[in-house]
Amino acid sequence: MTGPITGSATTDPTPGSPDETALERSAIRRISWRLVPFLILAYFISFLDRVNVGFAAIQMNHDVGLSATVFGWGAGIFFIGYFLMEIPSNLMLERFGARLWIARIMATWGLISAAMALVQGPWSFVGLRFLLGLAEAGFFPGVILYLTYWFPSAYRARIIGVFMISIPISSFLGSPISGALLNVTGLGLAGWQWLFILEGLPAVLMAGAVLWLLPDGPRDAAWLPAAERDWLERQLQAEAARNTKRGQAAKPPLWEILRDRRLALFAAIYFGSTASSYGLSFWTPQIVKSFGLGNFETGLLNSIPYGFASVAMILWGRHSDRMAERRWHLALSFLVLALGLAGGTVLTGLGPVVAALTVAAVGVYMLKGPFWALATEQMLPATAAASIAAINAVGNLGGFLGPYLIGAIKDGTGSFTLSLLPLVVFALVSAGLSLVPGRASQPDSGARRPSVA
Repeated sequence: MTGPITGSATTDPTPGSPDETALERSAIRRISWRLVPFLILAYFISFLDRVNVGFAAIQMNHDVGLSATVFGWGAGIFFIGYFLMEIPSNLMLERFGARLWIARIMATWGLISAAMALVQGPWSFVGLRFLLGLAEAGFFPGVILYLTYWFPSAYRARIIGVFMISIPISSFLGSPISGALLNVTGLGLAGWQWLFILEGLPAVLMAGAVLWLLPDGPRDAAWLPAAERDWLERQLQAEAARNTKRGQAAKPPLWEILRDRRLALFAAIYFGSTASSYGLSFWTPQIVKSFGLGNFETGLLNSIPYGFASVAMILWGRHSDRMAERRWHLALSFLVLALGLAGGTVLTGLGPVVAALTVAAVGVYMLKGPFWALATEQMLPATAAASIAAINAVGNLGGFLGPYLIGAIKDGTGSFTLSLLPLVVFALVSAGLSLVPGRASQPDSGARRPSVA
């Protein structure tokens, strides 16, 4: 996929003038309302299909004979497949265009997610989770890349934060739905099998909507007036010109991109995020269920942390943009995460444990906007696709290690609370790494602070 094209020969408004400010407001609002809600819905379905295994485990582990260690291994092996396919998938998205490739990703993962209803034992569980990771690879970094074609850097933390609100919302809304689906029976299928089928098929239907509604880029958006397209083009081209002063404009070989030390740093930071995020997503339903609640009550209580996290994600992303600061916003988010996880290891009783998990969820989602804004601000346009994919692929390996460690420690000690200790360590290490100086620790100096929401 290519970036914005050159504009028409219209008269440009004077930078900073009321006319340009009005044009900016109109363009950003129009683009936001046309694209972001659709992408939120797509990622809502994506994340729900990725983590609904945590609810299915309440019944499935007993039915097919999965120990906590095997469940943790299978839940996490998703990210091994994800890692192997992430960079190739994102490069193919860049080549074939967002519309076609995102539709392919959604159709494939939806079918495999529904096929999880066929799990018969440990090997089929692990194998299908691995295939699901292969299928879904490229979706998230592809959307992050796609957003860089539509939004100048000064808007990205808030836009990414709004887009990624689909993650906590998927758990906030999906938790009671998944809990209720566990009580569905019929046609010889158990509740956990219906859960996989009914939550997997929407992705297949959504794939068709992508082909119809998602433009490959601004040049294909008939709904974007020429004056607004020209303004957007000028902003993105100016940022690209400033970025190329920090490095080469031509696209380097993939091996050279992957040698960039900044990618290793960002991947290490993100590792701590995903280890905690997916450790919580996969295991919190079972932690809550262990207090003797029913399936639906477990779903309702499991949604509480993500309701607070949804609000915190948006507010923290806005604050990061308004202050034009990323690193301290990122580090403080990890410290909030570590505090919540640490509380979960020492507190007892349903109420205190849910409160601690709520603090942890708030921390893990606060960091999303500042992290991806900081990462994309330090990438050259020519290397953005591979760089985003590399960070997401390596960082998401934490999604394998975190759930696996929780399962292994649970089997070894019989305690869910002790199993949270490794996640505390990951969060503290990532907090420290967030403050390691990079080439550009602030948003691009040429970017104005955004004037619209």
